[in-house]
Amino acid sequence: MSSAAILEPGVFRRYASDQLVTLAKLVLENAFQPIVEVGTGSVFGYESLLRGQERIGFSSPLELLDQAQETGQLLALEQMMANRALAKFASLPDFSSATLFLNLDVRMIRHGQYFLEKLVQHLRTANIAPSSVCFEFSERFDNTSVPEFADLVTQMRKEGFKLAIDDFGVGHGEMKLLCDYPVDYLKIDRHFVAGIDRSPRKRHLVKNIVSIAHVLGIRVIAEGIETEAEFLACREYGVDLVQGWFIARPTTFVSELQPSFPYLADIGRSRRSSQSLDEILIRKQIEHLPTVYENESIDSVFELFRRNPRQAFFPVLNANGEPRGVINEYHLKEYIYQPFGRDLLKNKVYERSISHFVDRAPIIGLDAEAEELMSLFANMDNSACVILTENMRYAGVVSAASLIKVINEKQLKIAQDQNPLTGLPGNRAIRDFMQETGRDDEETRFFCYCDFDNFKPFNDHYGFHMGDHAISLFAALMKRYFFSDGDFLGHVGGDDFFIGVRDWTREELNEILERLLSDFHDDVAELYSPEERAAGKIRGHDRSGAERDFPLLRCSIGVLELPQGLLLDDFGRIGAEIAAVKAEAKDSEGGLVFAAFGETK
Repeated sequence: MSSAAILEPGVFRRYASDQLVTLAKLVLENAFQPIVEVGTGSVFGYESLLRGQERIGFSSPLELLDQAQETGQLLALEQMMANRALAKFASLPDFSSATLFLNLDVRMIRHGQYFLEKLVQHLRTANIAPSSVCFEFSERFDNTSVPEFADLVTQMRKEGFKLAIDDFGVGHGEMKLLCDYPVDYLKIDRHFVAGIDRSPRKRHLVKNIVSIAHVLGIRVIAEGIETEAEFLACREYGVDLVQGWFIARPTTFVSELQPSFPYLADIGRSRRSSQSLDEILIRKQIEHLPTVYENESIDSVFELFRRNPRQAFFPVLNANGEPRGVINEYHLKEYIYQPFGRDLLKNKVYERSISHFVDRAPIIGLDAEAEELMSLFANMDNSACVILTENMRYAGVVSAASLIKVINEKQLKIAQDQNPLTGLPGNRAIRDFMQETGRDDEETRFFCYCDFDNFKPFNDHYGFHMGDHAISLFAALMKRYFFSDGDFLGHVGGDDFFIGVRDWTREELNEILERLLSDFHDDVAELYSPEERAAGKIRGHDRSGAERDFPLLRCSIGVLELPQGLLLDDFGRIGAEIAAVKAEAKDSEGGLVFAAFGETK
């Protein structure tokens, strides 16, 4: 056993002022915590975290770093831990397609150039692309106030490193970083994630943070997810990547790291068997433009523009295939039209790579809704396209003109889905409404399934034109009672209808539905002959062909309540619960039954 293993932490601490790095080499370790793609559960990268500081008498990594700074050993300590993290990262089977997230202490910024030089040498030796490393700027201090910060960021981008804002929302200067520097990732602090499923204010903040980030071409990571409900809320509000104990705890053992968590893709929703309408339409309009890599020579871009004279921009990727933005032709024209401008770009002293000319562009996943893409276009400034990704990698671009085609085609598809008899939306729109509303847990929601009883004998006896008349009559009554902007009316088909409302009380909805059923009963009775109306029945054949008496036509309504705070993305479960409450309604005397989600028989 080594002497380091038998000494008490307090003894270590007394010697730390002179031998901190030496002692740290004996006990400190790098723990990796997976950062995972929300939509697929695939591991995108790992954050390297310092562990083992308690063995030399420090209660937290920050306390250890503070001591290292006081004794002039912070640079040596950070270099040692970064090199160890890279060595562990290089031992992973999937390291070439993953990203290593390293925290950069603000006090390291003035040593940044030296630190980067040593790190780049280590990367070359380990054959790791700089774009596989992302530096996280901690918001414990104001990074932007350090004079050397701007030059360090420029050097990092030139080398190909990625940048992230850590602890977004609780530190210093994060809005300045967003505004003035080319950030790749924004990590929402745990404070805003904790209990987000129970806090409308947190949900509102996260939704808007995500929206701002995507417009700026920045991907969003939610930190510290500890529950399934927090994961579902973050996924719903557009977060791209997640990390936290709910997914996986940090570990110092490489053997415990797994490449994916596929169950995450299915939590809270049934497995999608097909693409959404929006994704189908977007894939039809997507443009697969040629790309350039940010660290390629400027000559490669000149050649690309020469071969594509009508194209004014091209997407720029890093070595991992992730989009960085676009390079616009007008940047190069400024040099082309100057005397010796092209030679100047290649001059060794002035030499410029593609990374110097990258313009930010909105970036979003290919599975986004068309309206979300339209919102990005409405909020962005002077960008010719939105860059689309699939599994965080470049998939293509969509222009404003292409998006208009998507919106028009979607509206046409919706119109085609409407029932020609009632003019109400059909099954696709009903399903979309249920899925969208199931995810919006800020208020109580009600799904009402309406189904006629004894419709077949009525239709057989009086003819399909009278059956259509009864159907149109019910649709007209629905429109009379449900006309607010938030109300949704749909025609499932035949004599089945759907009503969806939000922010009603059960008592309010019960009163309106009882009036709807009463009016329909009174009005539809007028469609019968006086004799059959007086008898309250007609003679007809059931589905097996047997002749018997049937009561007059009525409607049954089963109402499924989704209470406030319940976030649900599982269309299969919703459908099963609606079917159960509808069956209860048809068997009931009054034809109207309410049930909260999870309480159906």
